[in-house]
Amino acid sequence: MTSQAARSDVVARFREGCVIPAHPLALDADRRLDERRQRALTRYYLAAGARGIAVGVHTTQFAIHDPSVGLLAPVLELAAETAKGSDAILIAGACGPTSQAVAEAELAASLGYHMVLLSPERDLDEDGLIERARAVGEVLPVIGFYLQPAVGGRSLSRDFWIRLASLECVVGIKVAPFDRYRTLDVLHGVAASRRIGDVALYTGNDDHILADLVTRHRVIVDGEPVEVEFVGGLLGQWAVWTHTAVRLLEDARAARAGDDAALRRLLSLDGHLTDANAAIFDAAHHFHGCIPGIHEVLRRQGLLAGRWCLDPGEDLSPGQLAEIDRIWAAYPHLRDDEFVAAHLDEWLR
Repeated sequence: MTSQAARSDVVARFREGCVIPAHPLALDADRRLDERRQRALTRYYLAAGARGIAVGVHTTQFAIHDPSVGLLAPVLELAAETAKGSDAILIAGACGPTSQAVAEAELAASLGYHMVLLSPERDLDEDGLIERARAVGEVLPVIGFYLQPAVGGRSLSRDFWIRLASLECVVGIKVAPFDRYRTLDVLHGVAASRRIGDVALYTGNDDHILADLVTRHRVIVDGEPVEVEFVGGLLGQWAVWTHTAVRLLEDARAARAGDDAALRRLLSLDGHLTDANAAIFDAAHHFHGCIPGIHEVLRRQGLLAGRWCLDPGEDLSPGQLAEIDRIWAAYPHLRDDEFVAAHLDEWLR
């Protein structure tokens, strides 16, 4: 298969929709990269049925993009090496001004990554963001990213999403503003761009995952209804309990196809998953403890040795551990502990 044909195949699979965990960063007690457990995480996600991984994104900790930290290239390379031989869609996070984002895309391309998830840049206006996406798209296909302001995102207009979705290099958008009004801006923007079949929508709304996935949104464009739907999820929440996430997405597809039993089942679980996410992501404290919360879940399952972050001051918020204890006991049907326990030793080899 030619490189162009291979790229087309990957984009086609991405557009079909799948579970894509946002890959965490495994550190040891000295806050150095724990390569053994970093590989174990990648193996876990692929064994669980995820068809892609996103590395170098918010869940991997944006600090790895700092040259003084020196972890971006090693972490991207480690995931690519571990996934070698699989058909996983490899997505690299890129951030910063245009020159930095392009350089990070070039690094990702050299390591075999297929796409770039492009984080917003606060120092550029919307025109600048469009030109930045265009420049990165000359290196790899681009996934736009509506990141919530609490963790570094910004508000963007509906017109911006029309313009972004109109770019030929844009193959998808991760919609994660945690805001229904802003989510609708993206849906309307993609519909108005007339590229619905080309731009895959992935939910990143951790507070609204299942409702996003089961809904066929009907958007009015120039007086005509246009159907828009989320085909999958690219989520920090799906960095944990990934085996369950794969089953939930399968049920969501069935629900959108008319399976009423699947729809009722998912709607009853929607509140459970949102409540669990509130504890893990520390919604009560404006998401300060979201990454340590993810790490705590993975630590309990044995995938991580601890919940250490690069920043020594980044840890669970007061009361967050008790909240995780509560949802852990309340929602055993969301966890995948047995699956992890059955395979953990092989992943850690």
